[in-house]
Amino acid sequence: MEYINTIYKVLERWYISLAELTPRLVVGILVFLFFLTTSKYLSRWSVKLFHKFFPKTKSDSVVTLIAVFKFLIILMGTFIALEIMGFSGFFMKFLGSLGVAGVIAGVALKDLVSSIFSGMLVNVDKAFKIGDYVTIGGNSGTVQDIGLLTTKLITDDSKKVYIPNQVIFNSPFFNITASPQRRIILDFEIPVGEDISKAKQAVLDEIKTLEHIDKADSIDVIFTNVKQGLFTMQVKFWLEIGGNFTNVKSDAIMKINERLVKENIELVTPTSINITNTTA
Repeated sequence: MEYINTIYKVLERWYISLAELTPRLVVGILVFLFFLTTSKYLSRWSVKLFHKFFPKTKSDSVVTLIAVFKFLIILMGTFIALEIMGFSGFFMKFLGSLGVAGVIAGVALKDLVSSIFSGMLVNVDKAFKIGDYVTIGGNSGTVQDIGLLTTKLITDDSKKVYIPNQVIFNSPFFNITASPQRRIILDFEIPVGEDISKAKQAVLDEIKTLEHIDKADSIDVIFTNVKQGLFTMQVKFWLEIGGNFTNVKSDAIMKINERLVKENIELVTPTSINITNTTA
């Protein structure tokens, strides 16, 4: 009988506690549902307000910002509901334990966490997207995938390059596709003693005959340096919008080389040709 009485007293105590807690549980749940519903309507209203005052803002960036705002409202409602239900003390202790564990994990996985957050920022900022031609950390190629940890590029020679996302925010990067035009710059080295005036005119004539270049913009052939018996001749011209960068620069190299050979003007070595590209 004592055993049965003990069980009865425990069940009775639980029943009384539940009866006392039930009103607070109901109110807490109602408060949480109120904040949840309010966050949806506030999010829709905020999107319209953003587009009204900032019409040039990217839609994806606004949606992401509003999602963060919505999350903060729900989080605030959760804390208030837990306080009403009397669970806030337990929840704060739980968060404290998570905080200590988070510090330990953050130190151990610093680079991993940095890449994850950088990947999230890349998607929020929309500095480039899949299909864009970019230069990141000395690597140039077409963006094939933007992941949480790495961004994958396909280079001009069809190699796959995986770049940690944290690298993107630790150094400048270039979105070549974002510019409507691309500029081709070629550097040639000519030995001292050659007729550089003749070389300049010959190169200028050949560049003007190229297809898919913007002839309305200036075509520059200038000498930038003379060092150790070598003249550095730099050729600059613009590619027309939609032109194939690789094909045009290849044609330019071939035609310039053939013309200089025809004019009996020597280049130092074929490897002295340096090809770069810049945006406007």
